[in-house]
Amino acid sequence: MKKAQLRVIGVIGFSALTLAMVMTRVRSDSPSQLNGYQPAVEGQEQSFDQNKKIAELAKQISGKEDKPAGEVFKNVQMLKAVPAGRLLKIMELGYSKSLGVNCAHCHVVDQWDKDDKPTKQITREMIKMAAAINNDYLKNIKNLKSPNPIVNCTTCHRGQTKPALNMP
Repeated sequence: MKKAQLRVIGVIGFSALTLAMVMTRVRSDSPSQLNGYQPAVEGQEQSFDQNKKIAELAKQISGKEDKPAGEVFKNVQMLKAVPAGRLLKIMELGYSKSLGVNCAHCHVVDQWDKDDKPTKQITREMIKMAAAINNDYLKNIKNLKSPNPIVNCTTCHRGQTKPALNMP
């Protein structure tokens, strides 16, 4: 492997490891850290019926599913151009499953536009990180067997809120 390729892999690995360490650090005096985060309403994440809420949201946007999410929903910052109906699926099948959580993990239920939970901002930053890895780094590594290599939430999280740092 060429030095430039090793350097890129090293930067990606170091960045991912550093971010993982920051994301998983728990301070006993700060319940707002990711691992110690408490829902705004105690038990909200456990009692939340995701299927019901997604059905309600789908009904609310009926007829607007193909419009950009930024026009249909308030405070969409990262996926504005994605069709609104597809955004619901991305949230449900992408983020929720990748991290093993439901909507209440990042969102204030029924006040979806609020930015009150730190996990919502963390997710936005992680979207930027994955985009940088996919667009700036992976595309420049020669001789990868995949013609379009990508990383996504599942690459590291594997269905858990904490990124998988140890291999079995």
